[in-house]
Amino acid sequence: MPFLSVRQSKIFYRLEGNSGQPVLVLSHSIGTDHGMWEPQIGDLIQHFQVLRYDTRGHGASDAPTGDYSIEQLGQDVLALTDELGLSRFAFCGLSLGGAIGQWLGVHAPDRIERLVLANTAPKFGAPEQWEARIRMVREGGMPAILDLAMQRFFSSEMITRRDPLVQSTKSAFLGTNPIGYAGCCAALRDFDNTANLRQISAPTLVISGQRDVSTPWAGNGEILAKNIPHASALQLDAAHLSNLELPHSFSAAVAEFMLAGGTTDPLQRGFAIRRFVLGDEHIDRAVASTNDFNREFQDLITRYAWGSVWTRPGLDVRTRRLLVLAITASLGRLEEFRMHLQAGLKAGLELSDLKEVLLQTAIYAGVPAANTAFQIAREEMTKSER
Repeated sequence: MPFLSVRQSKIFYRLEGNSGQPVLVLSHSIGTDHGMWEPQIGDLIQHFQVLRYDTRGHGASDAPTGDYSIEQLGQDVLALTDELGLSRFAFCGLSLGGAIGQWLGVHAPDRIERLVLANTAPKFGAPEQWEARIRMVREGGMPAILDLAMQRFFSSEMITRRDPLVQSTKSAFLGTNPIGYAGCCAALRDFDNTANLRQISAPTLVISGQRDVSTPWAGNGEILAKNIPHASALQLDAAHLSNLELPHSFSAAVAEFMLAGGTTDPLQRGFAIRRFVLGDEHIDRAVASTNDFNREFQDLITRYAWGSVWTRPGLDVRTRRLLVLAITASLGRLEEFRMHLQAGLKAGLELSDLKEVLLQTAIYAGVPAANTAFQIAREEMTKSER
């Protein structure tokens, strides 16, 4: 199991993705665990090596008795990344994780590349509120505040439709150690970073939820965005756990912000993703056949179709492959369909996915289009089996 002893406590972590990619650390809300970020992993792992961890007092990490502090939790992050050899990283924290991110932005500016502060605040309400919550948890355990937490975590619509993410979050919440939860409540009770916000120098994105009653934009996100130099802001139509309520919107916003300012030319990006999707053999042929007549056209499709659209973080490569197959089959662009099908099969495209795409095509674009596409698919599968 991936545990590290960090400052006399055992911390559970997961480091995923290819080494050499930019590192992104994800820090979860109070009352959840690293699994809160599961909906983001598929989108983010294409671009980053992602480090998730269970904050002290949560999940599989140790839950020492006593009050914690945001400084202590921030030092845990620095010690964990030190142990893993990660000298610089981007950091995205939500709620409690956002408080940790603020501390890191102030006290470890040399370590932070970029910072996302989601559904968080420079100060988390009156101490009396946290004292009351600590008392309830100590007397009645996590079930004593379950309904209160779920009503704050999620919008009423998400709860009513029985979204499975709500049930998963309930399970994680009820599985949280009450001692650790109370310790982190104390950390939020004592946290006030208002006077230090202008010391944050890392490029920062502030994400707020328009339905967030725990840390609404007014008095929370707006203060962060106003006082952190050059911070940008985004409001999502979501409650407190905005990454679960609108997972793809959240992931796309984080990825676009984290990748902003890159110096790679769209033409270079285009060649890289085009080679990844279509394969070396196809690209080598295209390059060899480029001449004065078609050079501008090759530049056009590489720069814009590949370098500007295929590299956008909002959809993963698998989804884009399937969309291209559905669209080209529907429009009868059969040469393009065959080319992308060949590349997809070589890259591990699953036949179950292809079947579902062509069944959708049959319903929405017509049986003849799907029939032809199924025939081409059979031909290509037969070739690949030889």
